Amino acid sequence: MFSLKDKHAVVTGGGSGIGRAVCQLFGRQGAIVHVVDISQEAADQCALQITVEGGQAMAHACDVTSQQQVIALMQSIGRVHILVNSAGVSHIGRADNTAEEDFDRIYKVNVKGVYNCLHAVVPVMKQQGGGVILNMCSVAAFVGLQDRFAYSMSKGAVSAMTLSVAKDYVKDNIRCNSVSPGRVHTPFVDGFLAKNYPGREQEMFEKLSQTQPIGRMGKPHEIAAIILFLCSDEASFITGTDYPIDGGFIRLNT
Repeated sequence: MFSLKDKHAVVTGGGSGIGRAVCQLFGRQGAIVHVVDISQEAADQCALQITVEGGQAMAHACDVTSQQQVIALMQSIGRVHILVNSAGVSHIGRADNTAEEDFDRIYKVNVKGVYNCLHAVVPVMKQQGGGVILNMCSVAAFVGLQDRFAYSMSKGAVSAMTLSVAKDYVKDNIRCNSVSPGRVHTPFVDGFLAKNYPGREQEMFEKLSQTQPIGRMGKPHEIAAIILFLCSDEASFITGTDYPIDGGFIRLNT
């Protein structure tokens, strides 16, 4: 089950965090993985690890905020059976203290970046007879998170784009779903704690972990597992749906 043998899978933000875990799992399941990251070095490292484990992978440096770069990338890849839009950035702030340049940065990566990839991939999938798109959403799209104004805005847009694409291209055999993680322990979390709580990293890590009713943060490989399912043939009857994977955060905190 959950074989992706010989399927070309494009994963943006594939050089780190959840995106990297997705790339590694896809590689183990037989996919030809296209690791896309703004950092060529990060993409190279991930692709190398996949090939060392016996998988197939290629590394691509691409800025998803540039439509020209994204279109050129997709044209160079050719067939795309799976697209995972995992590239994203976060921001802390409210409406009254979020600077315009920070708002624009979040929009360009988290919203326009997803749009650029959809814009480039949908015609390819239509021509080849179908495909699967998985967008990285967040619990921030569905509940009010303190000090996450711009980030929540961007993930609300991802949720809306997911449903729209699923509706528009269901007759073209293109499925589009999203997953909404709660807090996941990635290098971003460690960097955030080191920057904002020097000397109190472990204390704050435990405090943030307890915001999930299950009592801990998620792990990247746990998010990758549900993404694998949704991108596999076993999920062929699922489209237009968001899957919270949040340790009970949405349902058990409300």
